[in-house]
Amino acid sequence: MPLLAVVFALGLSLGTAVAEERTVVGTIVRLDPAVGALVVRDAAGASWSYKVAADAGIDLSAFRPGDRVKVTIGRATPLNMITAADLLRKGDRVEVAPY
Repeated sequence: MPLLAVVFALGLSLGTAVAEERTVVGTIVRLDPAVGALVVRDAAGASWSYKVAADAGIDLSAFRPGDRVKVTIGRATPLNMITAADLLRKGDRVEVAPY
C-alpha cells in the first residue's frame, strides 16, 4: 500500500512540472508585424497565438503568411499554462523552418 501512495504522489507532482523550452513548428496563418502578433497552425491543426514584446528583438517584418516557422519559447513554462497568446520575450525565437 505505501508504494501506491508514492505512485499517486508522484503523479500529482508531474502535473505541475516545468518544461525548460517549448517549440512549435507550423505555418503562419495570421501576421501583424505592426503590433507584433502572429498565429501559427501546427501539423495537427492547432493554432498558436503569439504576441512579441517590444524589447524581444524579434523582427516579424521578414515573415509572410504561409511561411513555415519554428517558434521557440526559451524559458521555463508550466506545462498546464493556457493563455490567449504566449508572450515572446528576449531569448525567444521565431525562425524559418525547413519543410
